[in-house]
Amino acid sequence: MEFRFIDTPAVKAAAIPALFAQAGLEYRSVETLNWKDRFPYLPATSFALAWCCDGLMLHWKVTEDDVLAGVGEDLGHIWEDSCVEFFFAPAGDGFYYNFECNCIGKLYLGAGSGRADRQLAAPEVLASIDRWASLGGSVFPERLERTAWETALFIPFTALYIHDIRSLEGASCQGNFYKCGGKGEYKHYVSLFPIDTEKPDFHRPEFFRPLNFCKF
Repeated sequence: MEFRFIDTPAVKAAAIPALFAQAGLEYRSVETLNWKDRFPYLPATSFALAWCCDGLMLHWKVTEDDVLAGVGEDLGHIWEDSCVEFFFAPAGDGFYYNFECNCIGKLYLGAGSGRADRQLAAPEVLASIDRWASLGGSVFPERLERTAWETALFIPFTALYIHDIRSLEGASCQGNFYKCGGKGEYKHYVSLFPIDTEKPDFHRPEFFRPLNFCKF
């Protein structure tokens, strides 16, 4: 899977949707129901990802029947809310980052080789990641109504804090993309690339697939 380079300096997250529209980027759907017997709900989820000289740009679009934003601070239980996630291994060394973002732009970010050894991001790292959310930044209780929402992130290379990344061109990157909601009426755990496990588990880098970042 290939992702484009956009020749731009660091941008505000709020500018990313328009930038992607101008560039004509492809949005990819996240729709693999790995555990459909227990969790059959499939919200409409798509994303576009690109990179520039200073970092990664990620834009998510979601429409779902149950939206929840109960976590109002970084490093909370983001995955219990209406949540989108990008797990990214940038260097082929077995270490990956889990960028988990709820529908109001709050983040959970760790790094390590598996679920058990996460090194959580420091406050200054989290502060360096610019976010935009169409639903605003304030918590709200569960809404059982069809809701469309978007969120965008600008992730500077410095936020990949256990690596020294200056460019992704030619790097051995892998990853996966997820949509989840662990606490609402319509619990769901959906991925881009399939995961072959008995129960929901996104921390499975053996199921990551190559992500190619090219200058074209």
